Amino acid sequence: MSENNTVYVGNKSLLAYVLAATTLFAKNDEIHIKARGKAMAKAIDVAEIIKRRFENVKTEVTIGTEELEREGKKKPVSVIDIKLVKS
Repeated sequence: MSENNTVYVGNKSLLAYVLAATTLFAKNDEIHIKARGKAMAKAIDVAEIIKRRFENVKTEVTIGTEELEREGKKKPVSVIDIKLVKS
């Protein structure tokens, strides 16, 4: 997986990530949408919008947990990686 075909979802507006993902998906046959914590719901929304805009898109979702260190303490944070592939 290349970092050049990955959209990291965070605090920006939903449409900003949809635009970024649409641009990448027009150039590549495969993209990844990644998020963690509260941004996971927005990442799912981005993936669903992309699936509706393009035909014959296959989805593969990977979920997991990462440990973030904040203020000297490690906290578990949920992560999601949504892989969209043109078929």
